[in-house]
Amino acid sequence: MRIDIFTLFPQWFNWFFQQRHLTNAIQSRGLAVRLFNYRDYSPLSNGQVDDTPFGGGAGMLLRVDVVCAALSGVYGGSCEAVREKLPVFLLSPRGRRLGSDLLDELAQRRDFALLCGRYEGFDQRISDHLSTEEISIGDYVLSGGELAAMVVVDALARRIPEALGGENSALFESFSPGLGGRREYPQYTKPASFQGWQVPEVLLSGNHAEIGKWRREHLG
Repeated sequence: MRIDIFTLFPQWFNWFFQQRHLTNAIQSRGLAVRLFNYRDYSPLSNGQVDDTPFGGGAGMLLRVDVVCAALSGVYGGSCEAVREKLPVFLLSPRGRRLGSDLLDELAQRRDFALLCGRYEGFDQRISDHLSTEEISIGDYVLSGGELAAMVVVDALARRIPEALGGENSALFESFSPGLGGRREYPQYTKPASFQGWQVPEVLLSGNHAEIGKWRREHLG
């Protein structure tokens, strides 16, 4: 799988890609991530990428000609035809909510691109003519799409076998098939008693059948 991320701040991802499960996924588990800066492809002077909205209003919008130039520069040909080569997802609070179903769809794709917004957002023509679909990570507004892109990449990387360091690490976490798509059961570690707060006795019993029953009963 290859994920191409278009952003104004590629340096923001430096710390993110130092996380162990991501380095595992990238180095040996078939995940590739490329970062592209809109400014590097801007046809405007001084690397301009945004402008004020027609009709007035606060903030600045990423320009359609800038995003078009970036897509053409990376993939060649017409920017509008890029969607025929690979899906181009625009990250926006107006988009389809990211959840297990959408992640399953993304996990089946070989390559796709993520467009990160900034400022007031995108010129609508970018969504209408250059993107395949809009994706949202929740009903709230962020300062840009970089954090949303990290959420998408992180959630997908966790699904790559052994990226987490053990082949069973992701099999029984929240929303996984191993738990029937439900939320994970509560978990505890040492000490067994702290300030009078006790770990459930069944988890200390060593009776795996009863432990399994308790965990099934406490799925969210």
